[in-house]
Formats: sequence, structure tokens, C-alpha cells
Amino acid sequence: MNVNKATVKSEMQTALIAPCGMNCRLCMAYGRARNPCPGCRGEDTDKSKSCAGCKIKNCAYLTHSHSTYCFSCGNYPCEKIKHIDKRYRTKYGMSMIENLEFIRELGVNQFIENEEIKWRCPNCGEIICVHYPQCRSCAYTWR
Repeated sequence: MNVNKATVKSEMQTALIAPCGMNCRLCMAYGRARNPCPGCRGEDTDKSKSCAGCKIKNCAYLTHSHSTYCFSCGNYPCEKIKHIDKRYRTKYGMSMIENLEFIRELGVNQFIENEEIKWRCPNCGEIICVHYPQCRSCAYTWR
């Protein structure tokens, strides 16, 4: 299946882009059938303890400055961002720092447009979960 911008129905939103650059729409917690997570910017009452207690989401800088993304901080990239970036690069082929730099340079709307195409299964066109090596809809192996 060839996916292009004209045929892609938007399933991603600005509110689903976490302060660290994670696209929550791609997360297994967001897509699970039971107790789905509303995303990092959603209400904490519906999140697992680890997600609600995320050190990046709850960073004092973000909380007090009301900044939207970590790149606004004078300590960016901090050790927390470097750690999650390394883990996601190694395990999932995604970089939070690259995501944040893309957002800083081209804006969140352009980032979402890019993500809509980048994370579509080339076989069935559904959104791919970054945490699984196969498409959850058709089992196409993408990683």
C-alpha cells in the first residue's frame, strides 16, 4: 500500500506530542483496549503509576515555566532526555531528541504531518505502535 498525505486521515494531534518529543499516539499504552492512556498531556487519573509519575512530564522546569517542550529548557538536553533518547533509539528506532529538534525547527504541525506518513503500516495503512516490531493490525514486520 502506498500511503500519501492526500489519503491519510489524521489520527494524531498536538495534544498527543509529549514534552519529551514522544508521539503518544504510537505508544502501546495509548492503543491498549483496557484502560488506554490518554497521552502524557492527558489526565493522570487514567494513567499507570509509572506514566503519571514520569520525571520528564513532571519536570520542575516544565511545570513552573509552562513550557510545551523540553527544548525550551536551558538544560536541554538533560540527562533524563538523553537517557530516554538512547533507550528509544536502541530498542525502537526512534529518537526523542530528533523529534524535539524537528518540532523546534519546523513546528509541531509539520512534525505531525510527517509522523502520519512515517508511522503508517505500508501493508494495511494503520498506525504502527513503536513498541512492537509488527503492525498490530496485519502483522506486517516493520522493524
